[in-house]
Amino acid sequence: MSVIVAGGGMAGAACASELAKNGIDVTLIDRHDYTQFQPLLYQVATSQLPAEDIARPLARMFRDRAQVTVVTGEVTAIDVGMRTVTTDARTFGPADQLVLAAGSQANFFGVPGAAEHAFPLYTVRDAELLRRHLRDRLRELSKPDSDGALTVVICGGGATGVEIAGALAELFRALLDDGKLVGRATVRLVELGKVLLAPFTDRSHRYALGKLTKMGVDVTFGVAVSSVDIDSATLSDGSTVATDTVIWAGGISGASLVASSSITPGRGGRIDVAADLTVPGHPDVFAIGDVANVPDPAGGTFPQLGSVAQQSGTWVAKNIRALREGKAPTPFHYHDKGIMAMIGRNAAVAEVGPHRHQLEGPFAFAAWLGLHGALLSGFHEKGDALMNWADDYIHHARAADLELEESVGRIAWSDDASDRPNLEL
Repeated sequence: MSVIVAGGGMAGAACASELAKNGIDVTLIDRHDYTQFQPLLYQVATSQLPAEDIARPLARMFRDRAQVTVVTGEVTAIDVGMRTVTTDARTFGPADQLVLAAGSQANFFGVPGAAEHAFPLYTVRDAELLRRHLRDRLRELSKPDSDGALTVVICGGGATGVEIAGALAELFRALLDDGKLVGRATVRLVELGKVLLAPFTDRSHRYALGKLTKMGVDVTFGVAVSSVDIDSATLSDGSTVATDTVIWAGGISGASLVASSSITPGRGGRIDVAADLTVPGHPDVFAIGDVANVPDPAGGTFPQLGSVAQQSGTWVAKNIRALREGKAPTPFHYHDKGIMAMIGRNAAVAEVGPHRHQLEGPFAFAAWLGLHGALLSGFHEKGDALMNWADDYIHHARAADLELEESVGRIAWSDDASDRPNLEL
């Protein structure tokens, strides 16, 4: 008896790990040979962390779990009735249970030119492409005779938009303070709504806006990016911004894997699931993480958060074990640990627990670092991240210096090739 898990992100990896603990054979399929930790992608894009620190090889992750077979391949079709998954190499299954955990992709909402010219920030590849682009542009602005300018336009004021805006503002300031930035570099964030960090409380809204504004970020509400060209962005108020760097943080939709199945997508291109995370009409098929609309007790759906992904993955594994023991699967119960957003050095907001007890400033900054460090998978990744963060905190210009280099260094823990993900672009 076996399980196929399609998708090796936070949800899929958590599911496979829990299944293996219970002696259940798993085939884990993903287009990449690694699992990625999405909340830290913005730090890769701004040279605070090397990509390897948030991308852990799946083979290494499960090397001590003989029950898990890792397959690297592009999923081309899914038959939920037969519980099979077809890749570009072969077909796997039929399985006793099928788990869909393919994650998300950028949702450009049909904005002309956005898919071609904007920089999304939802995969390691996205982060590396943006980092290299920024490196090249900042090198140009660091030349002694430079009279150029860089305006980074960020579309979306959620956690991703706020965090990348703060990181870029600090990066540009460090370069300027160090005398390395000759041309001008600015950050503009546009948000169609009325607040930043909409899921947070009003106090956090005000704190985030105040901090970003103090850091020099130009925040505009009630405006969205309506089209993107190679060297400009047009806003919904009719104005045009000269820029070749539009960062898309405007939303996500379910992964393209949904289209390769016979499942009718729900809101956001995701799969609507029952309370026990099964796909309606298919009691042995589950959907978890960002690819699913996971219902909450209030009648809505849980947000696309890393904690929801991990917990849903573990929950489905337990439901599969229950099925094999002749028991009924149980409705998903989410343990709400709160929400956090990093804004900059000693500046963050954290709303802890279901009652949203708020922290801000240095305490929230420390809590954010501690939580995200703990959630990273693997000893090497945790150690690397913590040492890089400490170095950043002590040496204000470290990330700025690295941004102009060829690559962001990683500690060489070993020569074992299995410790290094394949990150070729």
